[in-house]
Amino acid sequence: MITIIDIGGNVGSISNMLKRVGLKSKISSDANDIEIADRLILPGVGAFDSGMKEIHSKNLIEVLAKKVLTERTPILGVCLGMQLFTKRSEEGVLPGLGWIDAETIRFRTNLRIPHMGWNTLNRKDQPIFRNMPKSERFYFVHSYHVMCNDESNVIATTNYGYDFASVIQKENIIGVQFHPEKSHRFGMTLLKNFSEI
Repeated sequence: MITIIDIGGNVGSISNMLKRVGLKSKISSDANDIEIADRLILPGVGAFDSGMKEIHSKNLIEVLAKKVLTERTPILGVCLGMQLFTKRSEEGVLPGLGWIDAETIRFRTNLRIPHMGWNTLNRKDQPIFRNMPKSERFYFVHSYHVMCNDESNVIATTNYGYDFASVIQKENIIGVQFHPEKSHRFGMTLLKNFSEI
């Protein structure tokens, strides 16, 4: 069972997309549902500090650390969810989860912000991209992006004025800056791949 951690945002859309590819999921912020999950998805829409406040207010820090860091349960962070894996963000003052040695920074480009719409990946050969054509495109909506201190954690980049990390991975922790639930067949393939990792 995949538990979609409910800290607000696009949880329903992710659940619907998982259902379309034949995967069972449960939307919950209950620690018991997180403890028994085979996989976790941390979505998020909005500001960094509000996302961390939701995690703290639901008392999820300890159970998430146990599942992700100790039990090595696969987790997929989507958009803000990916950014919450980092140590900090220029968008707020609260510390992030700190699971990835990285920080979240605002785009430094003259292009229009937020970066919104379809874009492509320059990616490494990783299981999360299995059975995906090189012509894949994903849907982005964001003004901030992750900057990793360890480049080995970056498994795909996207160009918007410059290259930024659009998919990161450290062992069982995977983050995508785009929205797979809005990315049609490419998003469906990625979610199915995540369920099989």
